[in-house]
Parts: sequence; C-alpha cells; structure tokens
Amino acid sequence: MLMRTDPFREIDRLAEQFFGTTARPAMMHLDAYRDGDHFYAAFDLPGVDPDSIDCTVERNVLTVRAERRRPTGDNVELVAAERPMGTFTRQLFLGDTLDTDHLEAGYDNGVLTLRIPVAERAKPRRISIAANGDGRRQINA
Repeated sequence: MLMRTDPFREIDRLAEQFFGTTARPAMMHLDAYRDGDHFYAAFDLPGVDPDSIDCTVERNVLTVRAERRRPTGDNVELVAAERPMGTFTRQLFLGDTLDTDHLEAGYDNGVLTLRIPVAERAKPRRISIAANGDGRRQINA
C-alpha cells in the first residue's frame, strides 16, 4: 500500500540537533493504516492554519505541504521559540492498489486525515469454477 523511503531523515535530524538548523523543510509525523476497503494517512499538524495546507497527487506520489507561522505585529514580543515554524512537507509513494481519484481529506484538532479507497482491481474476489457433467472442470473464457 505504502512505500516509505527517506534515507536522509536520521542524518537531517542529527544535523538539526547538533547545528540548531534545519537543512530541509521540517517533516510532519504520520500514522498510516488500512481499515477494510480504505487506506488512511494521518499527519500531525498542530497549530497550522487549514488554508496553508496543500495536498497534491501526481502519478503515485502524494505530497502534503503546510506552513506554521509565528505571530507577528507591532506589539508582539517573542519570549520563547521552541516550536518548529516554517514549511512542513511529506511525500508518500502510494501503491497502484489505491484509488487516488477518490481521495478525501479532513482536518480536525490539528490532524490532517486522508482517506484513500482501495482500488476495485486490488480487492479480493471470488472466481467461479464451472464443471461439466463428467466431473472434469472446464474453463469459461
């Protein structure tokens, strides 16, 4: 269903801790699971304005991009800055067994949830077997 590859994620995390910088856009955390005939991907995006979320599918690549901004204004004085700000991005390589044409998205309590149906061609199906009168099986084309 989902191919998860990001060979540089751990290196980026260590570099960010050591140097205090982000080499690439911040990554959002994800849970992905299948429930019946649907595949779900839930992304943690607390404090993100839903209007800043961009979700696209091109071929079998799903890209989610969001932005969290610091409060600005003449009277705003930054006292502590521990939460990551800026652009968050995540790409998932979806298998051909998912019907991305019918993808649905919802944002609730800081979690973006994508619901992708499993394609009809990927669902298990029963194949009928015909038998003629002498007990031998025949194939119906």
